[in-house]
Amino acid sequence: MFSKFRNNAPTGKIEYLIVGLGNPGKEYENTRHNCGFIALDYMAEKLGCKINKIKFKSTIGECTINFHRCLLMKPSTFMNLSGQAVVEAMNFYKIPPQNVIVIFDDISLDVGKMRIRRKGSDGGQKGMQNIIYLSGSQDFPRIKVGIGKKPHPDYDLKKWVLSKFSSSDQKLIAPLLDNIVDAVSYMVDSDIDKAMNLYNC
Repeated sequence: MFSKFRNNAPTGKIEYLIVGLGNPGKEYENTRHNCGFIALDYMAEKLGCKINKIKFKSTIGECTINFHRCLLMKPSTFMNLSGQAVVEAMNFYKIPPQNVIVIFDDISLDVGKMRIRRKGSDGGQKGMQNIIYLSGSQDFPRIKVGIGKKPHPDYDLKKWVLSKFSSSDQKLIAPLLDNIVDAVSYMVDSDIDKAMNLYNC
């Protein structure tokens, strides 16, 4: 379905920021906390663009989705300071929160599940918390990606979110990545309701 939304010739001004949250560095690659990075890398591959430039305390890449020029962003500030990168880019391009789509992990959702929201609180996610705090707004559309609950209540949360996905988890994530890309294509067309109806699970 996504192919009909694809157009790889960026023109005009940047209209949307698509932000995947995570931590930079080899030691954090493919960890649960980095599912925002994982989703953005997959999106770039599907769009045929590269996330390989450094700006706004991030690694960035430009592409178009449904004829909307978008900036894909992977903040390099570490998760808890993600707002520094996002707000800097928002101010530079004069982009309102409603045009900033943030993709991040959620321990309250099972692996293989996703939840789209038009706006709301940070839900305890530190990167989203920093974005809301520094921007002064909760009006960010977001895609929450399930990483599963801790194995048991006493398990260290930091250790859990920084753990790698198991091979069985990876099989559940693969189809979810396609759904995230499709959902973003609806969201940049101001059709969040359709994205929620199709992909909230």
